[in-house]
Amino acid sequence: MRNQTERRIPERNYYVDGNTVRRMEAAPDYRRIRKEKIEREKEEELRRRKRQARRNQERALRMSRSYVAFLTVAVLVFGVFAGTYIKLQSDVTARMKEISSLESQISDLKADNDEAYKRISTSVDLESVREQAMNGLGMSYVKESQIMYYSVGDDDYMNQYSEIPEE
Repeated sequence: MRNQTERRIPERNYYVDGNTVRRMEAAPDYRRIRKEKIEREKEEELRRRKRQARRNQERALRMSRSYVAFLTVAVLVFGVFAGTYIKLQSDVTARMKEISSLESQISDLKADNDEAYKRISTSVDLESVREQAMNGLGMSYVKESQIMYYSVGDDDYMNQYSEIPEE
């Protein structure tokens, strides 16, 4: 038994089966068409970016004389500053070495001075010097009546050229 909607059309040789019609040609593949369109758009965008990059490179390679002069002056100024900085650094280093050398000389001289002082102080017997002065030379300790005091201003000085008179 056949469906009521089914009928035979002799000139075309296909049947209508319900609400579905058989097609002679397949439907276009919209996914493939969309994919091809996206690929074409990507290629076009890539070509546009390449053209833009090429134009930017050409523009970057074109330098005017004023730009070259500016760059030359900038490099020269930088070179002067760098050279000055390096010279100052080397001067500071040389001075630091000189200072450390002088400090070591000072410490050596202080050590030599302390050593000489100890040698002199240990070589002199103060007790024998006192005995020789009191017995041999007739010296005695100073008495309070022999001490005379003089006042000298801050901006003045005093030299003694002869004996102090007795009163």
